[in-house]
Amino acid sequence: MTNHPQSNTDLLARSLSVVWHPCSQMKHYERFPLLPIAGGKGVWLYDYDKKRYLDAVSSWWVNLFGHSNPRINAALRDQLEILEHVMLAGFTHEPVVQLSERLRGLAPVGLGHCFYASDGASATEIALKMSAHYWRNSGKPDKTQFISLENSYHGETLGALSVTDVALFRTAYGALVRQQATVPSPDWRKAQAGESAESYALRCADALEQYLQQHHAQLAAFIIEPLVQGAAGMAMYHPVYLQRARQLCTQYGVHLIADEIAVGMGRTGTMFACEQAPAQNDSTSSRGGKGITPDFLCLSKGITGGYLPLSVVMTRDEIYQAFYGDEITSGFLHSHSYTGNPLACRAALATLDIFDGDDVLAANRGKAAYLNGISAPLREHRAVRNWRNTGMIWAFEVESPHSDFARRCFALALEHELLLRPIGNTIYFMPPYIIDESEMDWLVDRTLHIVDELS
Repeated sequence: MTNHPQSNTDLLARSLSVVWHPCSQMKHYERFPLLPIAGGKGVWLYDYDKKRYLDAVSSWWVNLFGHSNPRINAALRDQLEILEHVMLAGFTHEPVVQLSERLRGLAPVGLGHCFYASDGASATEIALKMSAHYWRNSGKPDKTQFISLENSYHGETLGALSVTDVALFRTAYGALVRQQATVPSPDWRKAQAGESAESYALRCADALEQYLQQHHAQLAAFIIEPLVQGAAGMAMYHPVYLQRARQLCTQYGVHLIADEIAVGMGRTGTMFACEQAPAQNDSTSSRGGKGITPDFLCLSKGITGGYLPLSVVMTRDEIYQAFYGDEITSGFLHSHSYTGNPLACRAALATLDIFDGDDVLAANRGKAAYLNGISAPLREHRAVRNWRNTGMIWAFEVESPHSDFARRCFALALEHELLLRPIGNTIYFMPPYIIDESEMDWLVDRTLHIVDELS
């Protein structure tokens, strides 16, 4: 029988006794308590004491169209009466086929094969394994190494950690991980005084070329977060870097993996961030010549609108064909129990329907312009540094005397009815796409008060 909490305190005590919360030092919850959530509607979350919080981070970047979205709810209710799950090894079903067909039509041209899992780190694992196994099947078994960007984040499983450049994880799990190399990040905050974002990105691309020249015989793939490196504090960079990365990977025979787990599904202003890289007249050009096509495209987070775990790796026919044969050892050896779950696929289809029906990308451009317009007082605040925006992502650093800035900011934001989750001293906004002008006014005004108090 399900218990029904009567208050925040009731659920908080029970949770701390049995739930080990992710990426947390549990002792910190003695000083900064968990926030029990009773429900959600639109951009708002509600606790058991009837207090509301504007979800400015889309609940870890997944909730695109608001909590308890009626259209996604209806799709899931319908699917529940048809098929809740069937294994995808040896079986198939209509939602996974429909979703694959629609993704093929949306993705950069040539990405026609979909391999499903349940989360972003699993998608990274799949892309890495698939790349290395491709080279083995192609008679180049020495190509087993990977490179990623400085300060990259691609997940926290052991394979994903090998291409994740976060000191905290390296310290804790370095002995278990086959650590890979990194190349300089094109994050424009690292540019020299007077150097443009584009010039700095090209300088970083030169460093990538030098590395590829020396190591391409052992390299399977270069994995990259296109346009925005999330865990690096929303590090943003010029799309010319993607253009050069595609050129160089093609030139040196190295796969390009685009990790769009956080930035895909419209977050950067286009459905996929790779679309914003300058067009090239070669076989790696994207649909209509507007951007680049990676060898692997990883998607998760917003693909189901924040409803159910789902991830997908899309790849080209040339790579698919390298696994096609009679021997099981040449097939791709990877599986998950809930691969291609019908409910998750149906949620993803409903999410894509909203994109189509509401012309979401065009609407988001208007919302981004509005928020940029009203944010001048925050942008010009004496403690704010490096204000930046890409699509529906905003970020800035705050000069503050507090060494525990992130936790203080999180707690203070809750007092102001906001859910913020700073990365170090970086505050960022990644709100649901349904946020309206009055809610954006609220977000900017309350954040301004928070920055005042913390600086």
